[in-house]
Amino acid sequence: MNIPRKILFLCVANSARSQMAEGLARAMLPEQVTIMSAGSHPSQLNPYAVKVMAELGIDISYHTSKSVNSVDVTDLGLVITLCAEEACPILPGNVQRLHWPINDPASQDPATDEKTMLNRFRCARDEIRPRLEQLFGVILPN
Repeated sequence: MNIPRKILFLCVANSARSQMAEGLARAMLPEQVTIMSAGSHPSQLNPYAVKVMAELGIDISYHTSKSVNSVDVTDLGLVITLCAEEACPILPGNVQRLHWPINDPASQDPATDEKTMLNRFRCARDEIRPRLEQLFGVILPN
């Protein structure tokens, strides 16, 4: 696959999966393409996503959750949706699409401890990473 010049990662809240995918893709393709993420119902960047990405030396702490309606989709070459059981946002237009159903690592259960949350976020990150490595033909160092 030729790597498109503009890539958008989509999920619902743009708080975890799409943010981690954006961070991983930027680390794999620095300055080669425009990489963005957004959500249909944006909330806020999840601190667990920031922590598990920092474990790989990737800083996403400056990312913010964005609405898909606020993203410039001009010349968009690829949209990757990361929703599993939720309804993924649909972006109209003629663009290449991939769907990677990754379970949402966030939990609304206040009894979920930090260790469990970190493991859930690591699992999501570690599902996204090899897909991007295969797609782009780039292996991130550990």
